[in-house]
Amino acid sequence: MPDALTLGALFPGAFAGEQASLAVSGVTMDSRAVRPGHVFVAYAGAKTDGARYMLDAVAKGAVAVIAAGPRPADLPTAVAFASLADPRRALALAAARAHPRQPSVITAVTGTSGKSSVADFTRQIYAALGRNAASLGTIGVVTASGAQYGSLTTPDPVTLHATLDRLAGDGITHLAMEASSHGLDQRRLDGVRLSAAAFLNLGRDHLDYHPTMDDYLEAKLRLWELVPAGAPVVVNIDGAWSDRAAAAAMSRGLRLLTVGKAGDAIRLLSVERVGFGQRLTVSVSGRTLDVTLPLVGDFMAGNALVAAGFALATGEDPEAAIMAIGGLSGVPGRLERAGTHNGGLAIVDYAHKPDALAAVLDTLRPYATGKLISLFGCGGDRDKGKRPIMGAISVKKADVTIVTDDNPRSEVPAAIRAEIMAAAPDALEIGDRAAAIRHGVAMLKPGDVLVVAGKGHETGQIVGDQTLPFSDHHEITLAIRELNR
Repeated sequence: MPDALTLGALFPGAFAGEQASLAVSGVTMDSRAVRPGHVFVAYAGAKTDGARYMLDAVAKGAVAVIAAGPRPADLPTAVAFASLADPRRALALAAARAHPRQPSVITAVTGTSGKSSVADFTRQIYAALGRNAASLGTIGVVTASGAQYGSLTTPDPVTLHATLDRLAGDGITHLAMEASSHGLDQRRLDGVRLSAAAFLNLGRDHLDYHPTMDDYLEAKLRLWELVPAGAPVVVNIDGAWSDRAAAAAMSRGLRLLTVGKAGDAIRLLSVERVGFGQRLTVSVSGRTLDVTLPLVGDFMAGNALVAAGFALATGEDPEAAIMAIGGLSGVPGRLERAGTHNGGLAIVDYAHKPDALAAVLDTLRPYATGKLISLFGCGGDRDKGKRPIMGAISVKKADVTIVTDDNPRSEVPAAIRAEIMAAAPDALEIGDRAAAIRHGVAMLKPGDVLVVAGKGHETGQIVGDQTLPFSDHHEITLAIRELNR
């Protein structure tokens, strides 16, 4: 952070005269994080309005307040105040000014499914090409030295820009990050100096937040507004709604690179299953190349091609980028092999939305020479409409469905399960997730595949207002150990 920050430097044009030259120590939207000399930015969130905490912030030493409405009558006169139309964006831009260093190349990917894989694959490809790279998203900040686990796909802007500044200071030159619809809509990525962006797909999710699918797409495509005019954007042209994403990019004058079976920049010519992997034949820059991706699934192939597309978009050698796909390793909780029992295979996957669950089951079907067993639940305080949809998908695509609890949050777990079971009446219902996993593992016979879906890499289960320690991977390991005693 620069040694000398002023209100005028953080919020140009918002303050005049002596107020603009007032020294400040930082900026935050969390009244609990206020320190003496801070600027407090107040705006309405999903659960509460920051305006309620202005006086708390002042009591903790805030010297200035930013909000959308008029100056509160009870705000002390000594406290500087500015009314701005978009406090969220003002906060993000101020955070970027307070933490000015960023990696020289930053890519951001959005889409309903696959963001974590693309971000991490892009990091891996950059690293294979000799770049000092990192990724940032659902599984945390990952560098060559390991991961620091986080909880949000797109962190709040102050945390995000402080992280970018630290990464740049640590010598990271290339960063691949996830861009969630919430983060884009809430201006959390504003101020990030993006070199390239990508769109993967759109499927039903977050309709508890976005009124319609069109609203959801609009939030995703705000990413196109955050890259400079003429910048490259990568679109998985095989993904749902990708035609609209591509059209929006073209209308904004961005340089469009499409990848996939109908791709222009990278065209997938053929796919051949090879063990628990797949051989891809692709056309890129007039050359035809073969590379074996050591991961399964059409969607994983698409994710790998988008990551390679990012490398192309930012100036890397096309052939080297494609060949780096052969060295990719999977992302925690994404089609992750958790163990074997009695000749059957247990997989953990983060799929927690209809399209993702369908894709995972379709992907694993060829590997199940016996039964395909689907175990999942749905989160509480989230889109209720997807629950019966996911139940119907599971009973259609799997041989056995086990309905259990996910993160019930404030809802009654049995009520969530009932909404899933309404479309899956023949499914097994085992509310306790650990017990459900033990039952699923015990069912395994030679050639069977069990997929435990919904929580992936997560290490906690949210019940009420508590987060209890819980890992699907760990529970599978325990179950296998107990059954093998």
